[in-house]
Order: sequence, then C-alpha cells, then structure tokens
Amino acid sequence: MKRVKAGCILQTLVFMQKEDCGYSRESQLRYNREEVEKYKNSLEKNKTRYKIVSVEEQEDASIIVRVRKQLNDKTDVSEYFA
Repeated sequence: MKRVKAGCILQTLVFMQKEDCGYSRESQLRYNREEVEKYKNSLEKNKTRYKIVSVEEQEDASIIVRVRKQLNDKTDVSEYFA
C-alpha cells in the first residue's frame, strides 16, 4: 500500500491574447498582467497554498508564469513552501 506523504503541482502557465486581436504590445501586456493578477486572486480566494517560481514577459507580449501549488488540502506541503 502506498500513501502520498507530500505533494504539489508545478505548473507552467502562458497568459496570452489571440494573435489577430489588433491591440498594441503594451495593451496586450497590460491585459495579460491583469489576467495574472486575477489568477493569483483566485488562488487566494480558494485558499490554495502556492508560490510563484518565476514570471517572464515575452517579446510577443505573453507572460509565462511558473507556479508551485498545493495538490490538495489532505497532504502536507510545508516542505515545498519553506
């Protein structure tokens, strides 16, 4: 029998607009930054433990976010967020 002693998910998320949206790069970056903030707020609202590992703004105005987050509320994740 096996049990999960600790666990987390490492996700790489890309926030981007459609290529033919017609917005300037600055507008796309602003919108994508807002989307990143909404994502963080949703994690906070759901009381998910998380840690942003990196945030990278790309030349095409997309934003790549690497986040380590709690798998579920049943496992101990303290070693991942120390």
